[in-house]
Amino acid sequence: MLPHFEVHGRGRGPFLLLVHGFLSSRAQWRLNLDALAEVCRPVVVELFGHGRSPAPADPDAYTVAAYLAAFEAIRAQLDAECWFACGQSFGGGLAIRYALAHPERLRGLIFTNSVSALSRLDPAEMERRATLIEQGGRAGLESMRIHPRHARRLPAEVKAELVADAALIAPEAIARSIRVTRTDLYAGDDLHRLAMPVLLVNGRNEAAFQPLRDRAAAAIPGAKVADLEGGHSVNIDAAEGFNRAVIGFLGEVGA
Repeated sequence: MLPHFEVHGRGRGPFLLLVHGFLSSRAQWRLNLDALAEVCRPVVVELFGHGRSPAPADPDAYTVAAYLAAFEAIRAQLDAECWFACGQSFGGGLAIRYALAHPERLRGLIFTNSVSALSRLDPAEMERRATLIEQGGRAGLESMRIHPRHARRLPAEVKAELVADAALIAPEAIARSIRVTRTDLYAGDDLHRLAMPVLLVNGRNEAAFQPLRDRAAAAIPGAKVADLEGGHSVNIDAAEGFNRAVIGFLGEVGA
């Protein structure tokens, strides 16, 4: 079983896998696709239980290993020997883990503010959060601080699409994602093993992420960092800067 994915662009340039974050969807990249499609072919994937993707009942489908296998299957379907990967937030953790597992398949890695990738959380806390989602259902999802309905700085058209897509989210899949995916997403101790060019696009207005930004920049060999006046969803609220940084990175690497 594969998550839903879409290929954008005009049939030229390398493929770029785009993986959104928790409670988001393909709309995460709405302000980036036109610009990126000028130099690459964006491949937008939606996490299990999000957007148009299925919500498997089997918890094993939510393991990091299963996601990495799914990314590899998508790459094979596209007949791409190698490609680029970019992850936002929760998706940043998956992109980093993919880069660590399959360095031979990545020409370059891009990620944005991702606390889940760079910090550990207590498994008991993960279980508490998952249980709250199970008990609260859709109302519980909508009460979460990170639900797009609470966003205050997103452009109206992007927020409307994110909120509409959030209505498609399966609460039981979110609980499984917390229990299974999130507890195995941490990659902070392995950043030194990233063997390909890496770009971190940092939303400097998210204060809690800045110590992690510094740690990642120091740990990743040759890492490039683009610090932008944005927050957690830096690719949206600093879209032009994000697009310039990514396009520049692709050009430097040789897209």
